[in-house]
Amino acid sequence: MLPIVTVLANMVHFLLGLPILVGFLIYYRAPLQMSELVWFPVVVLVQLVLSLGLALIVSSLTVHFRDLKDILSNLVTFWFFATPIIYSMQDAPGLGKTFLNLNPFTHLAVSYQEILFYPGNFGHWKWLVALGFASVALFLVGYYLFDRLRDTFAEEV
Repeated sequence: MLPIVTVLANMVHFLLGLPILVGFLIYYRAPLQMSELVWFPVVVLVQLVLSLGLALIVSSLTVHFRDLKDILSNLVTFWFFATPIIYSMQDAPGLGKTFLNLNPFTHLAVSYQEILFYPGNFGHWKWLVALGFASVALFLVGYYLFDRLRDTFAEEV
């Protein structure tokens, strides 16, 4: 279950980096509201489940299709720029917003931004709940695929 260990290690790394973020939020006097901070663990949980599902699928398929890792390195770079992390989603043109809404990590990034950085109510919760259900479904598909292919891993490696 190496993909699960890797994702959990990355989540621990993420959680260990939170005190630095909290320090910057305090220093810059970010407009945090307790009603919005309640959503923060939900966003982290959705991110964890989505990452686990993707890791199970990708790790299962990479064993059988070795060229997939080369394709994924380019795809992950594209995926980074297709996620509104270094730019605001409001800056995207009309058709761009449609494509951004298809990216699941867009909704995680926007949720983090709305909770931690932007004043006002957390208005992205409907997308987050939908992504939570989709993440659970993706995790179940990933677990099923990993479990089905687990017996063939030793032969392929």
